[in-house]
Amino acid sequence: MTPTRLPRRRVGATLRTAAVTLASLAVLTPNAAAAPANPSAATRSPAVADLQPELDALVDQGTSTAALAEVRDHGRVTWRGAAGTADLATGRPARADGRFRIASVTKTFVSTVTLQLVGEGRVGLDDPIEHYLPGAVPNGSAITVRQLLNHTSGLGNYLDDHRVREDTEAGNREFLATGRWIEYTPERLLAIGAARPPYFAPGQGWHYSNTNYVVVGMLIEQVTGHSWRDEVQNRIIRPLGLRHTTLPTTSTAVPGPHAHGYFKLPEGPGDVTRLSPTIADAAGAAVSTTDDLTRFHAALFGGRLLAPAQLTEMTTTVPIPQAPDHAEYGLGVARYDLSCGQFWGHTGEIPGYSTGVFGSRDGSRQYAISYNEYDKSDRQKSERLYRAFEEKALCGGPAGSPTASG
Repeated sequence: MTPTRLPRRRVGATLRTAAVTLASLAVLTPNAAAAPANPSAATRSPAVADLQPELDALVDQGTSTAALAEVRDHGRVTWRGAAGTADLATGRPARADGRFRIASVTKTFVSTVTLQLVGEGRVGLDDPIEHYLPGAVPNGSAITVRQLLNHTSGLGNYLDDHRVREDTEAGNREFLATGRWIEYTPERLLAIGAARPPYFAPGQGWHYSNTNYVVVGMLIEQVTGHSWRDEVQNRIIRPLGLRHTTLPTTSTAVPGPHAHGYFKLPEGPGDVTRLSPTIADAAGAAVSTTDDLTRFHAALFGGRLLAPAQLTEMTTTVPIPQAPDHAEYGLGVARYDLSCGQFWGHTGEIPGYSTGVFGSRDGSRQYAISYNEYDKSDRQKSERLYRAFEEKALCGGPAGSPTASG
């Protein structure tokens, strides 16, 4: 995985193609706008830009088979839409309420839980991971919890091992045939990542590594006695009423209505929708919807999941080397400069699915998008199409039209 611009799949748990990508206080269930009667139809407000053309462009210009998105403003859904085809075999259209793999957006949920434990005095951000997982992490006495959360630990990324996933035609064929069915344990993923040379000494650089969040998942289980999935479920998903967010263990299916994901092969599309979520674990195994993701972002940055001190820690950033848009990384979230201000969130990529959720620091406005990128031959084109959607969703117009505040 190689970093480019982070506000899209490049920070996701991309199972190989992006090295910068594959969350307890009392909370209240946010009020949401009613879903449209036709889930494939766009929901528009006169006060918000119509994003259907930008969403259609992701499909019509040949980069994605399906795309769905939502914009929320001050707790209300102001736009929702879908484009493209959910199933190439049947021609079934994509639905705006469809579910999808969120890949590395999972990290924001996991980081939120960790910071809740910090607020409870059960975890110290600057404690060495050796204190919690003795003997589990090489050089663990020099790697802190904070360095795992902000990717300054130097730990190798297990996805850089070609035996796990290789982003080539041959690698895609192997993944379709056998690789996607392999069940990994967190310990195995950690061992694969730790066997790679460290990128740098702890705290002496920045490099996105999914291994970091596998370790954080192990930390949560060690401290609470429950899996990271149980803690995310009990601390975030259930209190917020995120009814369509799931944390699969070994099930290879995407539950509920969803668009299929594909590899582009010379003979035609290879359906990669089903895969073992164990390859992503706490770094990217979750499934959700755009509505659940915008609710989560609004609650998180609106101060309903973390105390002010912990939210400040989450948004304390380190620079991302050579990143455009002055991008910086906090604790499970990234910050970007757009034409109308600074925005916070995360992206994700896993075979078949690319995801992004970003919004304002005060939690008043956010978007979430999922698109099933198919043609990856021109990533700059894909990036331009995504950027056009993002600018209009958050800023109300094309780049250079500062109509909203970050």
